[in-house]
Amino acid sequence: MKTVACVVQDGFAPFEFGLACEAFGLDRSNDGVPNFDFRVIAPHPGVVASKLGFSINVEHDLSFAYEADLVIFCPVPREYWSRIDPLLLELARDAVARGAWVLTICSASFILGAAGVLDGRRATTHWMYSDIMAEMYPQIDIDPDVLFVQDERIITSAGTAAGIDACLHLLRQELGAELTNRIARRMVVPPQRDGGQAQF
Repeated sequence: MKTVACVVQDGFAPFEFGLACEAFGLDRSNDGVPNFDFRVIAPHPGVVASKLGFSINVEHDLSFAYEADLVIFCPVPREYWSRIDPLLLELARDAVARGAWVLTICSASFILGAAGVLDGRRATTHWMYSDIMAEMYPQIDIDPDVLFVQDERIITSAGTAAGIDACLHLLRQELGAELTNRIARRMVVPPQRDGGQAQF
């Protein structure tokens, strides 16, 4: 895995976005960890507003993600759950079809649900949203009691800090335990929390 695309849209959650940047975007070559070509992308580049009253400027559109080894979807604001941007649906379908890694943090699983790529698969999301997701997408086997779920090369995670566990889980598979432990040590988090651990 060499290239990582992190997708944000208006209303993005700063913490979940930040943890993706922390896990995959920082230069840790001094620790012997290989760098990723990490880019923040948006369906509509330019000023992208967070849900906390500040904005970031995103230079890249989604084109990079169509060749990325990993596509990370940041949480989707509740008001968009029933009307996911068609550009994100197309990207999700393409990433899964070509066998890229796909990782969602918290409510970003609603993107994959709307795209149909979780049909017949096991997945999770934040426990507060699991009933809503199950009602919207009954064809998905939603487990509300776990930190993250991996189904083939799709990883869905629960809320907030569970996204860190999901990122480290993926890094462990790609970089091995030793390098991932170095990343966790720098992040000052446990090197591994089992995905089956209860959300609360």
